Amino acid sequence: MPAYAIAQLNDVQLGPEIADCLLRIDASLEPFGGRFLIHGAEPDVVEPGWTGHIVIIAFADMASARGWYESAAYQAILPLRTRNSISTAFLIDGTKDGYQAKDLVAQLIA
Repeated sequence: MPAYAIAQLNDVQLGPEIADCLLRIDASLEPFGGRFLIHGAEPDVVEPGWTGHIVIIAFADMASARGWYESAAYQAILPLRTRNSISTAFLIDGTKDGYQAKDLVAQLIA
């Protein structure tokens, strides 16, 4: 099942540390098969309450996502983001192929 690393960033202070993070993050993803799905795009906010930017990185599974996040390569650059933004990040499982919303109803009432 796919897994994702998702971050919401606010108040990003663009400067040398953020640039360094951006220059190094691709190499940290490579050993874990991570790839950006969303990065740097301006959201078209259609409901109130959203602020900032979102980053979504896809992985083949949760073990790969966690391996990347906990890797020495990513941990070395993580402070470059956290010192220069207000941000929240999490890892989350995706859905299996063929998933439909009604599948959750079956889980909830089982």
